Amino acid sequence: MSAARSSVVNWSVAPEPYDSPVAAALWRAYYTEVSDRWYLLYEGHRTDPDELEREIAARSGAELSPPRGQLLLARYDGAPAGTAGVRLLDAETAELTRVFLRPEVRGRGGAALLVGAAEDAARALGARRMILDTRSDLVEARALYGRLGYRETGRHNDDPYAEHWFTKSLAAG
Repeated sequence: MSAARSSVVNWSVAPEPYDSPVAAALWRAYYTEVSDRWYLLYEGHRTDPDELEREIAARSGAELSPPRGQLLLARYDGAPAGTAGVRLLDAETAELTRVFLRPEVRGRGGAALLVGAAEDAARALGARRMILDTRSDLVEARALYGRLGYRETGRHNDDPYAEHWFTKSLAAG
């Protein structure tokens, strides 16, 4: 294969049932990464395996299914690479959640593509704005949202781990 051909990026994004095996595997990878990151930063150890299993099981993602939500699955060269979820909070507001790319495909343009697809899904659900929250230690996520036009706002939920809240208008043009 030529060098030019091997560098072709092949991303795709499509809806995926929240309870499919591939969605469950990506949810496990996402939750393990963000939980371990928090515990390593603040307590010096990885997440307790029993706690990890309880939290993964407790958050099925059912709210990310039609008609009030959508889970999107990104593939890179055909392989499952990441997710983004959207759920309606009210008639005009959607929440962006579960934005995740496997570490080996980061830096290849997939995050912006995935968030853009999530914004389109939110518009299709009738939303006029998107909100999200994240933590201070997830600096890559905060930088991504800033690059994509999200602006930091005041608190909009009571998530004990959220430290930054963002919003973006989804109005066309």
